[in-house]
Amino acid sequence: MTKYPDLFILRHGETEWNLAGRMQGHLDSPLTVLGREQARKQGRLLSQVVTDACAWFSSPQGRAFNTAQIAAQNGQYIQQDIRLKEIEMGDWTGMTRQEIGQVRPDLFEEGAAPLSYYGQAPASESINAVAERARDFLSSLTTPAVIVTHGITSRVLRCVALDLDPSCFAQLNGGQGIVYAIRNGEYGALDDDGWRSEAFP
Repeated sequence: MTKYPDLFILRHGETEWNLAGRMQGHLDSPLTVLGREQARKQGRLLSQVVTDACAWFSSPQGRAFNTAQIAAQNGQYIQQDIRLKEIEMGDWTGMTRQEIGQVRPDLFEEGAAPLSYYGQAPASESINAVAERARDFLSSLTTPAVIVTHGITSRVLRCVALDLDPSCFAQLNGGQGIVYAIRNGEYGALDDDGWRSEAFP
């Protein structure tokens, strides 16, 4: 495992487009009532493990930055970093999985890799491109960090931090209202049930 400072990685809370099953990519939609509660929960979880030595970073996209503002219960300064934005979905931005399946049914056939539709749309960003900006971001860290980002970027960022090939991103757990952590050589997650170790490929 590559040695980075301790990392606490959050996905933004549920949004209106999450609820509708639409691909957000570089567009945005507001947090739902549940999404704001998930952010408050992440703040409570972080308060158990994060010290004042942690720097706070967020994607500049509204759903992530709003989550960070809610989770930062002590008013910590949050630095926005464009390298933490979500994967660009290109022509499929705003579409549902069902609509994507009508265009590319092969990506949803039995045996298709999970989440294989990411990076496949015309004008979309590749998984490797997300990994490059994640690697650049992680290499710039000098202190433990709270990182508030997005579903795919979070998975790819964790792949990079765990020395996994970015193509393994779909094998890592996702979810909202959770804090993933890589610290002291361990990889795990914090939720209401406490700390649990996370498996990785």
